[in-house]
Amino acid sequence: MPVSGRRGRVTVVLCLAFMLVLSAGCTGTEQSGDASGLSGDETEYRTIVDSRGVEVQVPTEISRVVTVSDGLIESVMTVLGEEKKIVGVGSSCIQRNFNYTFQTSDGETYEYKDGMNPVTYLNSWIMDLPLVGKSGTAINYETLAGLDPDVVILRAGSCTLRSMKDEGVQKTIWTIEDLGIPVVVLKAHPCYDDPDLSTISDEIRIIGEVFGKEERAGELADYLESQTSLVFERTIGIPEDEKPDVLVFGASPSSRKNGGAGNVKGIDTIESYFIEEIVHAKNASQEPGNSVVVSAEHLLALDPDVIVLGTSSGYHPPEELYSAPYYQNVAELSAVKNLRVSSFPWEPCNCAKRLEYPIDVMVIAKAAYPDRFADIDLGEWLLDFYKNVYGVDDETAEALRSAQWMDWCVETCPTCG
Repeated sequence: MPVSGRRGRVTVVLCLAFMLVLSAGCTGTEQSGDASGLSGDETEYRTIVDSRGVEVQVPTEISRVVTVSDGLIESVMTVLGEEKKIVGVGSSCIQRNFNYTFQTSDGETYEYKDGMNPVTYLNSWIMDLPLVGKSGTAINYETLAGLDPDVVILRAGSCTLRSMKDEGVQKTIWTIEDLGIPVVVLKAHPCYDDPDLSTISDEIRIIGEVFGKEERAGELADYLESQTSLVFERTIGIPEDEKPDVLVFGASPSSRKNGGAGNVKGIDTIESYFIEEIVHAKNASQEPGNSVVVSAEHLLALDPDVIVLGTSSGYHPPEELYSAPYYQNVAELSAVKNLRVSSFPWEPCNCAKRLEYPIDVMVIAKAAYPDRFADIDLGEWLLDFYKNVYGVDDETAEALRSAQWMDWCVETCPTCG
């Protein structure tokens, strides 16, 4: 009788362990049967050191992968040409597209359709894969085991698995390991006390090691770092009194329902790291907190020189802050009057930055120092970015720009050209 589910998988692993004891020493090829999820066939393995510093044995020939991520793992696998090996995913956000609408005070309607994660646009079939978990819920271990993956790669710090300090996250890892499946754990920047971009490069390189494509993964990480280094080099040394105040503002409907105008990113966030350590501007919000609700009065008191709208409870274009009726009470903000409002690209499940993080950095840099980056047209730079990262043609690059709802910087942005 065939076995299925968690009990069946564990039974198979125990049987294989017994067979391994009987056959030990019969071959020079490393065989399966331990808690690393090895099958009954003779298989060669490579050892990967993941973000925990744990050595994980994975097959050298991998054909089935389950990912638990909001897009980073899947994007890197796409760049490496390994995306077709994904048989199950752990984030509902990479399995859908999004629509957003708002009206101006004059009654004009703005509609944004078919926004999605770039990896979803490039791999539309990913929407039909089995979902083993989603944001805020536990992993479905029966579904996971039924997919019979060679390896599970999961990213702690994503919306599905928020923190390595969470007992539920630890239990998830242990349970998958108990199923006899190798688990490669990546730690995204929210897992660290001091946000830093180097950890993203580390994650990319670990994924490269899983598939034996270290060189290509290293090239990808280096390219992403080069784009932020360009910004860093152009802005380092700017005197303190010449640094503009930049506020990352979330025009969140839920915040407005609770009496606030929206929320802001504090000094202990990756966005603040972008502003102060790479762009060399000032974070207008000097309080800690990832999503601090602020009133209209507080926002007016902060009165930043530049506002960048984040993806808080949906997408928010510059026009929303300029003309939505519920923001007419902050029309006296300097950034609004001077048309210095920009937007981050649409990044559903934006709990941890993905391959598109240099776009965020460039958006901030262009908005903060338009003169220093006058030679960079953001719309064209975006096309080059998508082509360099994903190896796509011009038409697909334009489609990716639209999928992230960044066409505003081509159509209406006074500081992007």
